[in-house]
Amino acid sequence: MREVGLESALLVGHNLGGGVAQILAVRRPELVRGLVLTNAVCYDSWPIPSVKAMRAAGPLVERLPNAVMRLNLYVGLFLRGHDNRARARESFAEHWPYYEAAGSAAALVRQFRSLDVRDTLAIADRISSLDVPARLVWGAADRFQDIGYGYRLAHELGAPIERIEGAKHFVPEDHPEQVAAAVNGLLKRRRRTSRQAETLRVRRLSFCCAPKKSMAAETVQPAKG
Repeated sequence: MREVGLESALLVGHNLGGGVAQILAVRRPELVRGLVLTNAVCYDSWPIPSVKAMRAAGPLVERLPNAVMRLNLYVGLFLRGHDNRARARESFAEHWPYYEAAGSAAALVRQFRSLDVRDTLAIADRISSLDVPARLVWGAADRFQDIGYGYRLAHELGAPIERIEGAKHFVPEDHPEQVAAAVNGLLKRRRRTSRQAETLRVRRLSFCCAPKKSMAAETVQPAKG
């Protein structure tokens, strides 16, 4: 944010990005104008069992041929995480070249080993004290981040949650309209709140600066006679 000159921003986070957004909101609340979270890691919801298994079997996984790793990643993550198969294929085609260029299976194992649930557990007891407008959008059929965590997060943030029936993990890719609506709704709310605050400020300023009658004008003149 400093690099691009942003003093504060509305953060939109999915999966690990949602965890990062929560951590920033807790540790640097002055930087966060609002939160939109979708199927985000939180509390102890991660790493998921399949990731833990691959991390434990790291030395074996690292030796997998590219073709095997490619198939496992596509079926295990992208097909299981998307409810729109066309989007799953498109997303995989976009992401796989980066893994392949970085070492394929070895790159994936390095990524999995870097995941540390202590990052979200460290701020879990401070989520409910956040004073930030928020909205959540969650796929009800997510096998990776159960919607129960979404409800808990929504409750502690005092935020509404939109449950998308049949949607899986990659909601921003499969259901971008709902995510965009949540973002736009929060932006409108912030603009409305800002206008109301400015109106109140002007009214208070007008009241404080209103001219007062002079004491001379208020003095009661003695009756003649």
